[in-house]
Amino acid sequence: MIDFFIKVKQQKAQNLPFVLYRKPNDIKLAGFFQNNDHLYFAENFEESGFVFAPFEGSQMILIPKNESVKWESLITSFKETQVSVFKDSEDSKAKEHFENLVQKGIDAIAKGTLKKVVLSREEIVDLSNFDLVSIFEKLIQSYPTAFCYCWFHPKIGLWMGATPERLLKAKNKKFYTMALAGTQKINNEAEVVWEKKEMEEQQFVTDFILNNLKSLTSEVAISSPYTLQAGTLAHIKTDIEGIIKENSSLKQVVSILHPTPAVCGLPKETAKDFILENEGYNREYYTGFLGELNKEGFKKKELKSDLYVNLRCMQIKISSKLTKTKVHLYMGCGITKDSIPEKEWRESVNKSITMKKVLDLG
Repeated sequence: MIDFFIKVKQQKAQNLPFVLYRKPNDIKLAGFFQNNDHLYFAENFEESGFVFAPFEGSQMILIPKNESVKWESLITSFKETQVSVFKDSEDSKAKEHFENLVQKGIDAIAKGTLKKVVLSREEIVDLSNFDLVSIFEKLIQSYPTAFCYCWFHPKIGLWMGATPERLLKAKNKKFYTMALAGTQKINNEAEVVWEKKEMEEQQFVTDFILNNLKSLTSEVAISSPYTLQAGTLAHIKTDIEGIIKENSSLKQVVSILHPTPAVCGLPKETAKDFILENEGYNREYYTGFLGELNKEGFKKKELKSDLYVNLRCMQIKISSKLTKTKVHLYMGCGITKDSIPEKEWRESVNKSITMKKVLDLG
C-alpha cells in the first residue's frame, strides 16, 4: 500500500488526473491514473473507465480505462489515529439563511408546487498542513461501509468523500439500486426510531424510482425499508433490483435515476428549478454521481458498472503558494410538509461534523 500512495503523490506532483476509491465493506483499494491531462467525457455510456458527473448539466467527465494505468492494493491496518471530538461553533448568519431557505421550501410544498425538495448549503473552512494521503486514509478508516474516493483533475479540481448511497449497480442487463432518505444521529444506547416525516420522505423516493423505471425494466423486486448506518448517522434504505429491457440502455436508466429524489426532490424538474433558483451557490459535483463504468468482469463480454451518488463530500482548493487550503463542505436535507427549519439546520450541522472529524478540525 505504501507503493500505491507513492504513485498517488507522484501523479499529483505531475498534475495528472487520477481517482482512488474503496467500495463499501471492501479491503481493496483501487486507482485509475490517467497518462495525460486531457479532459475526456462519457457521452453514450458505452465507454469504459471511471465517470464523475455533476448535479446539473451533461458534462460527465471520464478517466478512460484505455488512457490510464489501473492499480489495486489490499488495505493494510493503519496507525491508530486520535478522533477529535468536534465542538461546533454555530454560525448564526448561516443558520438564519438556511432556515429561511427551508421555510421557502415548506411554503412551496404547502402551495402544492412541490411534494418534496432537497435543500443544501456550502460551508467553507480553512485547513493548514493539508495532506491528501493521510486524510484519505482517515476517511476509509472512519467509513468502512461507505464508498470512499479521492478524485483529481487539474482542469476541474480535487474532490474527496464517503457516500452511503449507491445510484446504480449493473451487470450486463441486471441492475440494483436503492432508495435512501431520512437522517438521524446514532445514539448507541437507543434503538433507531423513525418519525412520520422520514418514513414519508423514504416512500416518495421509492415510489419515484419504481414508477419511472417501469417502462425500461422488468422483474423488479423491492425489500422492506430498513435502517442503514453510515458512520455516526443512520438512514432509511430500500433495495430495488430487476432487469433492464433489451431495447433499453444503461444511459437511459441513469438519466431516469439522476438526480434522485433523495438529492433533488419531487416532481424532479420542478424541484431542480427551485434548487437552482434559491440555494444561492453552485453545487458542482456535490449530489452528482461517480464510479466504475463498464468495467470488464471475469467472464468474456461481461460488463459491470457501479455508480454512487456524491454525498458526504468536500472540494479541496489549495492556493498556488501552497500556504492555504480551503475546504468546501456540502450538506443537504430532504424537506417535506412536516419539516421544521431548526431541525433541518441541526441535521445539516451533524452532516458537516462527519467530514470535519476526518479533517481533524476539533
